[in-house]
Amino acid sequence: MTLAIQRQQVTKVISLTPAEVSVKVVCIFMSVRLWVDVFLFSAEVKKLPNAKVLEEKQKLVAELKEKIAAAVTGVVVDYKGITVADDTALRRELRENGVDYFVVKNTLLSRAVEDTDLADMKSVLEGTTAIALSNEDYAAPARILSKCAEKSETFKIKAGFLDGKLVDLETVSAIAKLPSREVLLATVLGAFQAPIAAFARAVQAIVDKNGETAE
Repeated sequence: MTLAIQRQQVTKVISLTPAEVSVKVVCIFMSVRLWVDVFLFSAEVKKLPNAKVLEEKQKLVAELKEKIAAAVTGVVVDYKGITVADDTALRRELRENGVDYFVVKNTLLSRAVEDTDLADMKSVLEGTTAIALSNEDYAAPARILSKCAEKSETFKIKAGFLDGKLVDLETVSAIAKLPSREVLLATVLGAFQAPIAAFARAVQAIVDKNGETAE
């Protein structure tokens, strides 16, 4: 810009009346305010949750709530520090014992247990979190996860529940010491089979004796 042009612009500004200056100042202020409002509005829009994302989260919470309600027992753990190899072996053992095990976000699990008897679980939902659920075996999740926790300094059991009720860590530890479902079934079956077998032998002896008498 040449010196002459600069002088012309300065002269033009100086020649403005107070009213014209006021109008220009107002226009500049309104323009700046408009851009500020646009910027703030854009920032607020970015903060609003996407409707599809919100719907997906609500669906995940509902599914998780349903899984927990259907389970007879569950164990929540902090899986921090577990190696890929150990995690793979752990998942395989849990799967073979009919246990559903998966990583879950603390916020989702917190919402899933909200307004239920498991609501106090929210106090331990921090850090890394995974949950193991069983629909029929009361001991498997606690037994398998406790065994994994004993081998690690970072893998920890956070909470456990039975039939929709929270239990303390001592109870989880006690449940972990119970024999497997197969052993329990075999023990119960053996208890029933012993008297039945004796009864069957007694009946057979009577039948054999009556057969000899008839001859």
